Amino acid sequence: MNDGLQDCVLVVDDEFLIAQTLSIQIEDMGLTVCGTAATAADAIALAKAQRPRLVLMDMRLKGVGDGVDAALAIHEFVGSKVIFITASREPAMLERMNQDHPAAILFKPVFGRQLQTAVREVLAAD
Repeated sequence: MNDGLQDCVLVVDDEFLIAQTLSIQIEDMGLTVCGTAATAADAIALAKAQRPRLVLMDMRLKGVGDGVDAALAIHEFVGSKVIFITASREPAMLERMNQDHPAAILFKPVFGRQLQTAVREVLAAD
């Protein structure tokens, strides 16, 4: 486990229902959700305040910046692991996501077992 990181998950998605669904799935795994964010700025601020072990990060967010921008800043300031969750399979988008060395990339729609497996593998690798 990383020093100084809390045993919680930050959920970042600009679609409220998706963020809620992911949060419920995380809580059903017995993990704690330390917050949800819809913008890159909110995600970075919450990550700095909560110091989550893991961030579930949507690629397209509201406002200025996208999931990669947020993930790079969170990685630099906090060191959390990031699982990208995206509907995009565009090569340029995938290349951007890989700039941050994500722990995993999941494609929407994400089914419960797929999410559970990825989260467990990432947290077990800590």
